[in-house]
Amino acid sequence: MELSGSQIVIEELKANGVEIAFGIPGGAIMPFYDEIMKSEFPHILTRHEQGATHMADGYARVSGKVAAVITTSGPGATNTITGLCNAQMDSSPIVAITGQVATPTIGTDAFQEADTYGCSIPVTKHNWLVKDVRELQGVVREAVRVATTGRPGPVVIDFPKDVQVAMTEYNPLEKTETALSAEPVFRIPEPDTKAIERLLEELERSEKPVIIAGAGIIKGGAAAELAEFARSAEIPVINTLLGMGGFPGSDPLFLGMPGMHGTAYANMALCECDLLINLGGRFDDRVTGKVAEFAPGATIVHVDIDAAELGKRVETDIPILADVRDVLALLNTQARKKDRQAWLGKVEAWKRDYPLQYDWDGSIKPQYVIEQIQEVSEGEGTYISGVGQHQMWAAQYLRFNEPNSWVSSGGLGTMGFGLPASIGAKVGRPDREVWLIDGDGSFSMSLVELATAATYNIPVKIAILNNNYLGMVRQWQELFFEKRYSHVHFPKSPDFAKIAEGYGVRGFDVKDVDQVRSTLEQAAEIDGPVVMNFHVNQEENVWPMVPSGAGNHEMQLGPQSTEKLT
Repeated sequence: MELSGSQIVIEELKANGVEIAFGIPGGAIMPFYDEIMKSEFPHILTRHEQGATHMADGYARVSGKVAAVITTSGPGATNTITGLCNAQMDSSPIVAITGQVATPTIGTDAFQEADTYGCSIPVTKHNWLVKDVRELQGVVREAVRVATTGRPGPVVIDFPKDVQVAMTEYNPLEKTETALSAEPVFRIPEPDTKAIERLLEELERSEKPVIIAGAGIIKGGAAAELAEFARSAEIPVINTLLGMGGFPGSDPLFLGMPGMHGTAYANMALCECDLLINLGGRFDDRVTGKVAEFAPGATIVHVDIDAAELGKRVETDIPILADVRDVLALLNTQARKKDRQAWLGKVEAWKRDYPLQYDWDGSIKPQYVIEQIQEVSEGEGTYISGVGQHQMWAAQYLRFNEPNSWVSSGGLGTMGFGLPASIGAKVGRPDREVWLIDGDGSFSMSLVELATAATYNIPVKIAILNNNYLGMVRQWQELFFEKRYSHVHFPKSPDFAKIAEGYGVRGFDVKDVDQVRSTLEQAAEIDGPVVMNFHVNQEENVWPMVPSGAGNHEMQLGPQSTEKLT
């Protein structure tokens, strides 16, 4: 049959498992949008292209499915760059389809022309500028494959306006075997037998092992295998920021998050362990602190599906390029049980002696709001954060017992991520209650997407921890710049509850600590989006903290303790 380029793209998106798109139309993508309407392809109209990209990101993280982002050319496409970079660093599969000026005018500085192909190269796994309608079928198939296989990530299809309307023969059963990208056909590597044997030998010798579990556990569907291994081998588990939920937060073996704002006992375990097994984590600089002083007495094992990560930052004694689930399956059949009660007892003593804590002073403490969200939701929700102090408090004080129950911007640290990502997460898992924990600075960067939540009645519950500051920057200026608060204070912070009402969203303004719990309970009962503006203590800091450039053993425990880990 003969179809237009637009029709072919939609048919191939559906055939390859893409069920929804987020985006905004414009001049260079109008023919494609016309076909979206005629075909009734599911689509959510956003208010900004960056918001559309974050929505697709949040959708992908909780559903495990790839989503499409549709934008026009020029500014429409360039507005996706931050979202694409965020997805690239956090390994989220997105297929962005960007309108482009007609092929004869490419390179002439036509109206709303931009080199989308060139702009997106550094922030995607791969991208295509399609100038021939006959290539579209293979390109869309290849785009979905590249986005979803190996280490997931975003891709871009730049789609000129004339190609959108051009006609060609289309056979949905046609094979497109020719590789159309630089990405080789991904084949899951088999775990190296000798490396597994070395790991088993180290396990047998080890008296003080620790596991770091990253987002690879979640993306690889290996949470059950990890729990079985950790419990049978009696090894404490540390989750990275994006690995939260890969191991149950309520399990006695769980140590929380490592590194800059990790728990004291997680960092103590890293400093003293004799075997460190990294399963699907990146050894991010916020995890390691000063690399030369990271886990100084440990044999380092690193399992990852991306060869580029092995040995990139931390010298690795046993690198294993493989699917983390396959490695854990082998370990669960071959590892011998060993009594590690002395080590576990020491870890438990650290947990008792160095708990997460905060002081009461009559104000609304942000940590308290998060604890109450956990109680009201009974730990059964999907929890999203923006970026800043609130993000660290959420990671510290929430307990995630299931994979894909936590969504946050890790590698790029994108302020404004929270609101659109929470909308995408609710669309991706409508059966789960979604709670967004955001800061006033981060929320302000994307609050326009309240209109999207209201239009589609997407019932996200938004808790703004409003301290009238860019809180994390203010904390650093307090600690390292002699309290010179340079351009971080918002003395005229808006009334977010009233703004919400202006969008048709229920808003609450909370200034009394006694109103925190009741407000959260009311919000949970409302069938629709809700904004709760909690006026929290303005100069509360995130503790513990490892100063930039320091080792994890130099963690500062906070003003309630004069002690340092050193």
